[in-house]
Amino acid sequence: MSFLDHIHRVNRHDMAGFRPFLIGPDIAGYVRHAFAERLRRFPDVFDVEPASVHLSARLENVEARTAAVADVVAVLVEDGIVPKLRFEEFPVLAEPGGPVLMRLNRGAVPNFGIIAFGVHLNGYVRKPDGLHLWIGRRSRTKNVAPGKLDNMVAGGQGDGLGPWETLIKESAEEAGLPEALASQARPVGAISYTMEMGPDRAGDSRQDGLRRDVLYCYDLEVPGDFIPVCQDDELEDFTLLPVAEVRRLVDETEDFKFNCNLVITDFLVRHGYLGPDHPDYLKIVSGLHR
Repeated sequence: MSFLDHIHRVNRHDMAGFRPFLIGPDIAGYVRHAFAERLRRFPDVFDVEPASVHLSARLENVEARTAAVADVVAVLVEDGIVPKLRFEEFPVLAEPGGPVLMRLNRGAVPNFGIIAFGVHLNGYVRKPDGLHLWIGRRSRTKNVAPGKLDNMVAGGQGDGLGPWETLIKESAEEAGLPEALASQARPVGAISYTMEMGPDRAGDSRQDGLRRDVLYCYDLEVPGDFIPVCQDDELEDFTLLPVAEVRRLVDETEDFKFNCNLVITDFLVRHGYLGPDHPDYLKIVSGLHR
């Protein structure tokens, strides 16, 4: 693997295998053709056409749309089409910053190919020999990337929360960061990618569909005596690693969860640990924002 390999991995998709999912005039997501045909079972909720799927115009507001689609998703879980329900809903938007069109259970987000948002926090310590990064290891019971390495803090942005509120919440749950310390984090940019999912793809092999993710990235310099402790069992432990070793792990291995590789690569670029002397530098920098 290499920096560029990780970027290519999360941007592999063939849109010929999908058709747009529309709410009113807006494209809210993309669904596989086979998934679209399954939605014909629910004519009160979906109007399925050869080239597109429309949410029924009879569902005129956010609450009605959310409830109707939730009933469908519950059936699809029973049928084994959607892996399982999650205890969280994501907002459905046609574009970042746009109005919420409905809400969707997190477990079905890739099936409908909606844009999903998350936050990732690079927690680092400044030492005489250079920067060190706090790296977490994901619980081996996780559905996605069990046992893989992770950023100090990372989480999806659920309905009703903005990026900052999500960061503060996830910092407390995943690393035991007090709000006063987490509030010192600096927003440093965003990463985006579109990744086709399925049995031979990255992530949860049971999930099928399209991940269209936007990751808001933050940096936080933490005190040398701070030790992160996970509060919600999402992460098993943390290790403080020199930035050179983190760079090696990303560039040479698949030890990190697929999207964390991009977040760390962005960190390396911004802090000068991956510069224009690298032969793939321009491809790497542009590839982080698809």
